[in-house]
Amino acid sequence: MVSHMKTTINIPEGLFEEARKLAQKERTTLRSLVEEGLRRAIADHKRSGAFRLRKATFKGKGVRGDLEGASWAGIRERLYEGRGG
Repeated sequence: MVSHMKTTINIPEGLFEEARKLAQKERTTLRSLVEEGLRRAIADHKRSGAFRLRKATFKGKGVRGDLEGASWAGIRERLYEGRGG
C-alpha cells in the first residue's frame, strides 16, 4: 500500500511559475513534477555514491637501503643535494 504525506515547501516564485507552465504544457500536475524531480535527485545521489580515493601506489622495492629509516627531512635533503644553495 502506498501512502502519501502532505507537506508545505517554499519555492522561489520564478521557479514555481516555470514549473506551473511546464506542468500545464505537459498536461500533468505540479505534484507529479515535484515527485519526478525528487526521484531523479535521489537516484543521482545514490548513483554517485560516496567519494572513494583511488589506490595510487606504484610498484617498487621500497626505500633504497641507504635511506631506510631516514626522516622525511633527510630524504628531502638527499633529493636536493647539489641543486643550488
